[in-house]
Amino acid sequence: MSSLAAHYDGGETRLSSQDIASERDLPKPLVAKLLVSLSQAGLITGAPGPGGGYSLARDPEIISLLDVVTLFEKKDDQLMCPFGPSWCGHREPCPLHDRLSELNEQMQRFLEDTSFAVFTPEYAPAAHAV
Repeated sequence: MSSLAAHYDGGETRLSSQDIASERDLPKPLVAKLLVSLSQAGLITGAPGPGGGYSLARDPEIISLLDVVTLFEKKDDQLMCPFGPSWCGHREPCPLHDRLSELNEQMQRFLEDTSFAVFTPEYAPAAHAV
């Protein structure tokens, strides 16, 4: 997704799975599998054959990191209680409970508030600072 965002031009430029694998130093079979999942979720579009390839289905500004994370992570994947699953929720919260809950909330906000526009050449961090 970051590679496709970096090359985003409204869908004219398409990258092959090999292009993305080479650019990100990832195994091509892994990239191909991820592209299928992203395509099925409607986040990217693909065209087969010569001149084909993949591009983002929408402007990177409106695709959040959370959109992608939710495809590959379990809904309740959060920082776990270090005392084990039978502690928090069954007794008094552990000594780290409030801080871990706060970290989970911060991560959720970060994923929601960060779009793939951060990977585009036009992105200016100072202009997008909160």
